[in-house]
Amino acid sequence: MPPNASMNRRQFIQTAALAATATTFLPLRTAPAAEKPPGVSWPIGCFNRPWLGDQNQWGYDTALDGIKAAGYKLTGMLTRTPKEPFIGSDATPEYLAELKKKIAARGLAVNMGALRIEFDLPLAEQIKDIRQQIDNGKTMGVEFLLTFGADKAAQYENYYKLMQDAATYAQERGLKVVLKPHGGASGAAEEIQRCLDKVNHPNFKIWFDAGNIIYYTGKDPLEQLKPIASQVTGFCAKDCDKQHGSVWLEFGTGKVDFRAVFAELKRAGFSGPVMVECCARGDTPEIVTASARKNREYLENLFATL
Repeated sequence: MPPNASMNRRQFIQTAALAATATTFLPLRTAPAAEKPPGVSWPIGCFNRPWLGDQNQWGYDTALDGIKAAGYKLTGMLTRTPKEPFIGSDATPEYLAELKKKIAARGLAVNMGALRIEFDLPLAEQIKDIRQQIDNGKTMGVEFLLTFGADKAAQYENYYKLMQDAATYAQERGLKVVLKPHGGASGAAEEIQRCLDKVNHPNFKIWFDAGNIIYYTGKDPLEQLKPIASQVTGFCAKDCDKQHGSVWLEFGTGKVDFRAVFAELKRAGFSGPVMVECCARGDTPEIVTASARKNREYLENLFATL
C-alpha cells in the first residue's frame, strides 16, 4: 500500500474519532416545541329564561325542546314559575323525579339550580329553607347552587350568615355555592368582594355576569372583573345596551366586550362553564330558539380564537 494511502487512512481514523468525541460534548438540539393552538374549550350551556322572558310566555317543556334544538347539551335551572319550582323547598320528591326525566329525555345534562331566599323569614327558618333547596339540588345532580345576593342593605348581614351555613352544608354534600352579580349586595367588584370576605368560605365563589354589571351599575364589566377574576368559577352570559336597558340581545350588539372579558378570565385560569341566559326576543319559540343558537355560535367562534 502506498505510504500516502496509509497516512490518509490514519488521518481519517483520527479525524473521525475527534469528531465523535466532540459530538459527545455538544448540547443536543431539540426540535422547537409546537406552538399551543389558540382557543379554549369551555362548556357552553343554556338556561330556560329565553323561552320565558319576563312574561313567562312558554312552559318548561318548550324551553327544553328549544335548548336541545339550539344545539346545547347542558342546561341550568334558573327561572322558576308557579308550575316549575325546580329545586325550591316546595318541590316534592315526585316532582323532582319527573323533572330529571324531562331533562334527560332531551339528552341534556343539568349543572345548576338557583337558590331562592325568603328574606321575610327569621334567619333560622331561612337556613332550614336553603338546606332543603340544597338537598333538592343534590337529588337533581347539579354541581352549582346559584345565589343572587340581597337587594336591601338591611338584609345584608343575614345574607352573609345564611351563605356561611349554605356553603358548609353544600360542601358536605359535594355541591358548590356561587354568587351572581345582581345589584345590591352583589352589584360590582367592591360589593362582590365584600360578600366573599364576609362569608369567608372556600365553597363560596362567583358566577360572573358582565351584562348585569352594566344593567345594575353602569360600570365597565372588564374593570369590575379584574380584581375578582381568580374567584370566578362560572359565567352567566348576556349582553346589555345600557344601565337599566335591555338584556334581550344578540351577543356582540350591546356594550359587553366579550372578547376582553373572556380573555381576562382565560388569564385567570377560568375553566367554565359559560351559560347563555338571554338572547334576542321573538314572537314564537322557534324564533327564540334561532336566537339562542346564534348566541351559542357566537361564543364558540370567539372561544376558538382566544
